[in-house]
Amino acid sequence: MAKEKEHINLAFIGHVDHGKSTLVGHLLLKAGAIAEQQLDDGENKFRFVMDKLGEERERGVTIDLAHQKFSTNKYDYTVVDCPGHRDFVKNMITGASQADAAVLVVDAKDGVMPQTKEHMFLSMTLGIKQIIIAINKMDMVDYAEDRFNEVKEEVGVLLKSIGRNPADVPFIPLSAFEGDNIKEKSDNMTWYKGGTLMEELDKLTPPEKPVDLPLRIPIQDVYSITGVGTVPVGRVETGIMKKGDNVIFLPSSNVNGATGEVKSIEMHHEQFEVAEPGDNIGFNVRGVGKNDIRRGDVAGHTNDAPTVAKEFTAQVVVLQHPGVITIGYTPVFHCHTSQTACTFLELTSKLDPATGQPQEGTPDFLKTGDAAIVQIKPTKPMVMEEAQKIPPMGRFAIRDMGQTVAAGLCLKVTSAE
Repeated sequence: MAKEKEHINLAFIGHVDHGKSTLVGHLLLKAGAIAEQQLDDGENKFRFVMDKLGEERERGVTIDLAHQKFSTNKYDYTVVDCPGHRDFVKNMITGASQADAAVLVVDAKDGVMPQTKEHMFLSMTLGIKQIIIAINKMDMVDYAEDRFNEVKEEVGVLLKSIGRNPADVPFIPLSAFEGDNIKEKSDNMTWYKGGTLMEELDKLTPPEKPVDLPLRIPIQDVYSITGVGTVPVGRVETGIMKKGDNVIFLPSSNVNGATGEVKSIEMHHEQFEVAEPGDNIGFNVRGVGKNDIRRGDVAGHTNDAPTVAKEFTAQVVVLQHPGVITIGYTPVFHCHTSQTACTFLELTSKLDPATGQPQEGTPDFLKTGDAAIVQIKPTKPMVMEEAQKIPPMGRFAIRDMGQTVAAGLCLKVTSAE
């Protein structure tokens, strides 16, 4: 069996009309992820795909770009581009699709726009370390090198403002529509000596597995299997679990947590000695009853147990709320496998969308589009970790009225005694 390629999650960010969808569409086409057969023959075949990919989203339909996959010689990629700014924030924060790298798309004609800045700050806040700058629509500026350099300069200022050295970041002049410098070097820009988009993508570094972090396994289900005993099932988010380890489940119905020894680890009906991040496993624990654990509990090592939050401080972004959010609001927080109603105790400060810095004064309410620092209290015990320390365990979505109303990350936890 051929070794699987390493995998990278790629976000496409930037101002709304700067051609992200077109770029993703043409990239998928060039990478062979969209079959040529799906297209019309002749001149307008690409335009046809683009209509489908929603350059004109009002009139046409958008192929759902939320999880398109493509491969290069080196890596497998999942595109976590979401055309709308809010969807992007939501998907990034809730961590279903934590991006390992981002392609910032900037229109050669328009240059840096407010949303370009916002997305750049956002990518920094969300910890995306690797970034590629695609200066798009070069066909609209006659492939002029001096215009490319002007925009490069402008974006460079932005990069410096978030502490990045522009010299370490690749800038690619391209045309998403015409296809220049996506896969093949463009004859229209012989002045450009760098790599094409696909070449630069293959210089990215895949994420390291978080094996050095504490063990955290959010529980999805618990089974009682005759002749085996209690078998919790879940995905290892961080750390490593070995047979013989002593583990604790929190917040268990057992006041101090249910503890026991790992007797066996199973994946796809095979026994394993060790489980690591990304593995979906069933594991048998001696000394733990089926009624001691339930979905939403988290397993960790007894010497570095999961944190049960009494309260926590979080950074939240309100994605869509028909009214306003005030103190006392108690929606359901979806964090790892837990769904727990939590109350907004305090609205500490709003964040300036341009800089991500807290603004003066305490807000009375939050509405759609606001980002803020807030104080939260779970209505019953739940595991929550600081996103800085254990990222997958510190991100959450907030749901109410059948929709995701906000998303956030945990900054600080006050643990329950």
